[in-house]
Amino acid sequence: MFDFQHITQETDLYNLHTHTQFCDGHAPMEEFVTEAIAMGFTHLGFTPHAPISVESPVNMSRETVQQYFDEMKRLRDTYGDRIHLYTSMEIDYVSVGDGPASDYFQQLPLDYRIGSVHFIPAIDNPAVMVDIDGKFTGFKARMGKYFNGDIEYVVKTFFSQMMSMVDEGGFDIVGHMDKIGFNASQYRDGIDEEPWFDKLVIDLFENIMDHHLAIEINTKAWLQRNRFYPNLKYFGMLKRFNAPVVINSDAHYPTLLNSGRMEAIKLMNIL
Repeated sequence: MFDFQHITQETDLYNLHTHTQFCDGHAPMEEFVTEAIAMGFTHLGFTPHAPISVESPVNMSRETVQQYFDEMKRLRDTYGDRIHLYTSMEIDYVSVGDGPASDYFQQLPLDYRIGSVHFIPAIDNPAVMVDIDGKFTGFKARMGKYFNGDIEYVVKTFFSQMMSMVDEGGFDIVGHMDKIGFNASQYRDGIDEEPWFDKLVIDLFENIMDHHLAIEINTKAWLQRNRFYPNLKYFGMLKRFNAPVVINSDAHYPTLLNSGRMEAIKLMNIL
């Protein structure tokens, strides 16, 4: 388990969820490092979307993993006296045995691992894994093509995948635990306020606590969508149960390394 205790939320500037040229980020790793140093960051973790067993233009290939490790070493050698740099990956959970707990990811020399769900099985063909992340326009098209418009199936399957990922383990931080809520609420207004949706989130939260994992407050969408993952309404639950929390910007651009993080910290402190 990665030791987060040496990072202080209120005094240390950090981001442990960063995407660069090795996946769908929009700048080389070095630009993120120099921008982080200029901003006064003390800790920066890189988390390319890990190799995955399904076709995805976003995820890195296994062939590029060593290139990523080599670049991390170079950056640590160059900038390690000015900032703490961490080697990580955001690892998709696809199915039993195909996720963060797999032998492949466990043998990689990573400082920590983020476990996330971006893909769920199509409603009529479980062998077809469908991306339910990203912009709503694409999500809406896939709703008709792969899910027969059944938004409840999509939401319930997302949380079922999350629960299975937590049960299997092999990672340190739960990434954007209720992210499906945004696209789902665009597809059916108010779905994320319905009692059954809340129960899915709370059940997942309790399972995460039982497995002693850290929960990411993902701030990527705060400025554009006025939304955190988990949703702001669940912050009180995080605070009440003293859940281990890591506040990440999920940055894809260097200038957004601290986007939404200060707002999340402030809101957590006033609850």
